Amino acid sequence: MRFAKYQGAGNDFVIVDARAMDRVWDDLASKVCTRRFGIGSDGLILLSTGESRLKMRMFNPDGSEAEACGNGLRCFARYTVDHRIVSDDAFEVETLGGVRQVDICRGADGGVEEIDVSMGIPRFEPRDIPAAVQDVEGPVLHWPVAIHGDIVPVSLVSMGNPHAVTFVSESVDLYPLEQRGPLMEHHPAFPHRVNFEVARVLSRNEIEARVWERGAGETLACGSGACAIAVVAQILDQCDQQVRIHIPGGSLTITWSGIGEEVRLRGPAVHVFDGDWPD
Repeated sequence: MRFAKYQGAGNDFVIVDARAMDRVWDDLASKVCTRRFGIGSDGLILLSTGESRLKMRMFNPDGSEAEACGNGLRCFARYTVDHRIVSDDAFEVETLGGVRQVDICRGADGGVEEIDVSMGIPRFEPRDIPAAVQDVEGPVLHWPVAIHGDIVPVSLVSMGNPHAVTFVSESVDLYPLEQRGPLMEHHPAFPHRVNFEVARVLSRNEIEARVWERGAGETLACGSGACAIAVVAQILDQCDQQVRIHIPGGSLTITWSGIGEEVRLRGPAVHVFDGDWPD
């Protein structure tokens, strides 16, 4: 099985052209993504064909299939451009979370510099997250979640996948994400589990963050997580319509003009290497 390895701000993926393949992908994802016994990645991305356009599927290291993945979508788009599967610099991709618009951003030399993708319209109702929140109509802001005797205030948003965002006043490096991340992900309040972001606002146009991804653990970057942070921060009037999210793997630019509008995510997508999986 031929594969390509790509990364976007340190969020790395194994990409396979699966248009002529039929495999048990959830089991294969667990094997492929393993750092020491497989290729090593934050997810397995499949290129397939949808109803009238290219389709992207993304499997987490635990074998679960994700509805949305912003960094994965940019890497997927870069793969299709590099392999001349698409010829236009603007095209659509079908995902489990909906159809997404892709725009290739080129430099003066014609090379790909960054990729800008639509991430859908944020949803805030508890049933859309989903979250077991009673007597609250979205947005759900600063909702107290009890974890081992501690109360963690989270704000909830769906970017096609569920997110819980908490803001802190100290450096995010000091936050015990390794301990609280898995507890938040598997908290009974979230029937489909949840992605957990911890963020600190640096200015109206800069935020630092760390992310615990559902099914993957802490990653160097998370595109949908960065979008969730920017959306919540804007609702709380802590940032402008365009903001840079600084995560361990790099920086991403998020643009959102408000309720009912799509979020745009812009950032790098880089080819790492190609190989053959011997299964």
